[in-house]
Amino acid sequence: MPKVLVADSLAPQGIEILRQAEGIEVVDSPGLSPGDLLTAITDIDALVIRSGTKVTADVIEAAPNLSVVGRAGIGVDNVDIAAATQRGIVVMNTPGGNTVTTAEHALALLVSLARHIPQATASMKSGRWEKKQFVGVELYNRTLGVLGLGNIGRIVADRARGLGMKVVAFDPFLSNEAALKLDVELLPLDALLERADAISVHVPRTKDTAGMLGREAFAKVKPGVLLVNAARGGIVDESALLEALDSGAVGGAGLDVFEEEPVPSDHPLVAHERVVCTPHLGASTEQAQLNVAVAIAEQVRDFLLQGVVHNGVNVPSISRELAARIRPYLELGEKLGRFQGQLAHGSIDQIEVEYSGEAANLAVAPITVAVLKGLLEPVNEQVNMVNAPVVAQEHGIRVIESKASRSADFASAITTRVKGLSDRMIVGAIFQDQQPRIVRIDDFMLEAIPEGPTLLILNRDQPGVVGTVGTILGDAGLNISRMQLALQLERGEAAMLVNLASVPPAEVLRSLRELPNVISAELLELGP
Repeated sequence: MPKVLVADSLAPQGIEILRQAEGIEVVDSPGLSPGDLLTAITDIDALVIRSGTKVTADVIEAAPNLSVVGRAGIGVDNVDIAAATQRGIVVMNTPGGNTVTTAEHALALLVSLARHIPQATASMKSGRWEKKQFVGVELYNRTLGVLGLGNIGRIVADRARGLGMKVVAFDPFLSNEAALKLDVELLPLDALLERADAISVHVPRTKDTAGMLGREAFAKVKPGVLLVNAARGGIVDESALLEALDSGAVGGAGLDVFEEEPVPSDHPLVAHERVVCTPHLGASTEQAQLNVAVAIAEQVRDFLLQGVVHNGVNVPSISRELAARIRPYLELGEKLGRFQGQLAHGSIDQIEVEYSGEAANLAVAPITVAVLKGLLEPVNEQVNMVNAPVVAQEHGIRVIESKASRSADFASAITTRVKGLSDRMIVGAIFQDQQPRIVRIDDFMLEAIPEGPTLLILNRDQPGVVGTVGTILGDAGLNISRMQLALQLERGEAAMLVNLASVPPAEVLRSLRELPNVISAELLELGP
């Protein structure tokens, strides 16, 4: 029975979804210390967290059964993605559950900065009426610079236009055409810094975005710019921001996130008179908490019971509908990879996976991963659908994925070409019965069901070879379940693919290889 540990507070509706799932055991233990987490996770299959729990490499090492980490929220900077991927653990998040909530919070910080609302409130609560001290600025007709036009950034841009603001944005991954559809002007970062009256940060924290807004950036901003960060701590260099606030380069900052959370009680930015700050409340509304709790509970449940991946961070997502469509192709891809991997007998430099016919119309990324999984099984027993691309990279294998523009020889086919110590081409196809078939081995055309112990025998085209092979197998008590034959007339060579009911002993293989007209005899284990 899969065991799920909920290590952070989750809305009761999410807990209930997991508890009602037949075959899943739930351990609800929010607020575990790092030491207690290491103890609690030793027999856990799935871990559900929010931002509080740190899933470090040590945590992953302590969890031999762990197969999935579900983050209720969008940010996964508290999860060691590399360590999880290396171990073959799926990491999922819920990017849509709190987008509106976080965008609204960013805008609330911006309005609070423009009108000094928190400072004026504190003044009144202390018994003062300091109307002249809190003169603000209108946001109408001002320019908002949005860093990152993902789901949240787009909502902020849309709502800002509703306030009558002009919106410019920096997003190196967005095309000008897409920006035009969003009614946003796309700019280089330096140009945005020079033009924006206010800046709102909506990029993930990565090695490229860490410290993105530092001394160099603040030296280029329009004097008195307002800055909002409701994305991730560390994107804004806090010491540089403090200097910019003191110099007047930045007129005010609205911060919901910090480099260190919880922040120290004497944090200089928290104490600064022109800083409005909140304790990471971007996703903290009842609606958002419910949304992400329900979403992550359903995602973890579906993964454990059906193998469906929603919102995978380190593995291609496979919806229930997509899973139903591509399941035969996943099986075929893994069989093709397994076929290639067992024929390699040495280093592999490159594998090309080409999709044609109906297969070319599918979301093929998961199928390519299935090919890699099968390919690498002979060299790595721990390879799975999560870590296969990483294992391939570690072995220096170049992976090329393509879709054929030409019409396919079959209604739906996958071609795998391996280059290395030996070059091989294996082609598979899906027929109307949804049964995977091997339809080509190098230049031999055939139609074989890839399953179980299988002999691939190449021989000179001479009478009696098939009969002799059958005799040797029969004398050894080996039952042939299927046999497919192919002929290469130009070379006078033939190939046979023989499915066996059981694995032949080594002496049988030796006898087959010693036959006068046999060129090679390979044993493949293609699985169920």
